[in-house]
Amino acid sequence: MFKLIAKEKNARRGEFYTPHGVIQTPVFMNVATQGAIKGGVSSLDLEAVNCQVELCNTYHLYVRPGDKLIHTLGGLHKFINWKRPILTDSGGFQVFSLAALRKIKEEGVYFNSHVDGRKIFMGPEESIKIQSNLASTIAMAFDECVENPAEHSYSKQSCERTTRWLERCRTELDRLNSLEDTINKRQMLFGINQGCTYDDLRVEHMKTIREIPCDGYAIGGLAVGEPTDVMYHVIETVEPFMPADKPRYLMGVGTPSNIIEAVWRGIDFFDCVMPSRDARHGTIFTWGGIMHIKNERFKFDERPLDLECECPACKNFSRAYIRHLFKAEEMLGGRLAVLHNLYFYNTLTKRIREAIERGEFESFRLKYSERLSGKLDD
Repeated sequence: MFKLIAKEKNARRGEFYTPHGVIQTPVFMNVATQGAIKGGVSSLDLEAVNCQVELCNTYHLYVRPGDKLIHTLGGLHKFINWKRPILTDSGGFQVFSLAALRKIKEEGVYFNSHVDGRKIFMGPEESIKIQSNLASTIAMAFDECVENPAEHSYSKQSCERTTRWLERCRTELDRLNSLEDTINKRQMLFGINQGCTYDDLRVEHMKTIREIPCDGYAIGGLAVGEPTDVMYHVIETVEPFMPADKPRYLMGVGTPSNIIEAVWRGIDFFDCVMPSRDARHGTIFTWGGIMHIKNERFKFDERPLDLECECPACKNFSRAYIRHLFKAEEMLGGRLAVLHNLYFYNTLTKRIREAIERGEFESFRLKYSERLSGKLDD
């Protein structure tokens, strides 16, 4: 399922074969939480910005419009008109971040909906059943998301529970994939490594879950406010124990520099709301650094957002016009900015893949990792 094409130190260039097409890795998954990118961007738009994988949210789609409705209508691919791969997260992060009141038990989590307050129970079987109804390409295992920092003793108990939940996810997905009315009978499963920032727990948990057959493995519980160097340290600690023949996914990351640095440390999959969220507020990612398009200095600027970019916004509109749209509070401004930022992220991972194939990723990293984090000079 995962073919390694080239490697430069720990950086990997691969192909991941799925029921909905081949994913070229490293890859950035564009976050379509409720089946759409915030900012008025459709699946058709995502094709235009070279998106390979959409990431949709199990919890949100369960609450609205409901996984059973989507199943009745033929699954998520048909519902949102997207033929390429879809990864659905387990809903675990939203349960722990959105629910004001929740009770964690061995069977799962009891909590109230953030939308209407109704009581909901979600455990491994429920999460996998919802994802099976959605018929995504890749289902994520249901795990416990522990706040950082957390006590070592509780983190250890949580890791052990997450392992037991992964075993239940594996069993349930195998059962569902065998049923006649299952839409995607080849749905894949990714397990999730937890352990907060404790090296011993991270390593022990990775050694344990790699024995449970999964199609890929993720590092979870990071990008939640810890210093960047701590995140990199955790990756370096866990990576030697991750199966070399399976994709590696760093959940919720991140900035362009984070992606470059994590690829350097052996990661293949990424997702983050940052490019679309920041775009809606006028923050633009370019190959020369970060631009704040609302700034006065762009008022008369007739150049595209990024001189190196071929996205729909850069090919057709000026900085001055897009700045005007933001100032006039026209929705088109945010839409064009989102299209640009997603094109930039998808192009970033494409250039990373090409650099690894040429054996030039180290020089690429030295050139762009710091530059992409700074402000645009021109």
